[in-house]
Amino acid sequence: MVVTPAKWTTNEYHRMIAAGILDDRCVELLRGEIVEMSPEGEPHAYFSSEAGEYLTRLLGDRAMIRQCKPIRLTKNSEAQPDIAIVQRLGRHYLNRHPYPENIFWLIEYSDSSLDKDLEIKSTVYAEAEIPEYWVVNLKKMQLVVFRDPQDGEYASKFTLTGGTIYPIGFPDISVALDFIVSA
Repeated sequence: MVVTPAKWTTNEYHRMIAAGILDDRCVELLRGEIVEMSPEGEPHAYFSSEAGEYLTRLLGDRAMIRQCKPIRLTKNSEAQPDIAIVQRLGRHYLNRHPYPENIFWLIEYSDSSLDKDLEIKSTVYAEAEIPEYWVVNLKKMQLVVFRDPQDGEYASKFTLTGGTIYPIGFPDISVALDFIVSA
């Protein structure tokens, strides 16, 4: 007997949320599957909060920094990255979450979820053609950068432990890794 998990669309997922079925559950929808999110430990909460504040100051009115808020990627994926740097669309977000074309880049802070963030989420984000995706490896205090989505995968992947990086969406902005990796 082959077991096939039920797949959900984002519309069905939203109906579950509206009906209260997922209340008190920390979940996200990835490729049609409702996936439990790992609880945040103190380092994860600290670093992601500090980085969010730093990016807000750095980018000012050029982008909105959304922390732990949903983004709609496809008809069957709605993730909740730790930080999403998105276009400022004001009240448009009253009726919908940011779509891939509204997203400059995403950041995940990872300890216990490292494998999921490096493998599953990187593929989901590449399939949605998110131009840039960063994973902060809290075990090694390094930044893994994914860029250039092609055919459902990122063509470029590199790791940084210090210095600065220039995001693709803002090539004139220098992001100091000290404020992202070791705030």
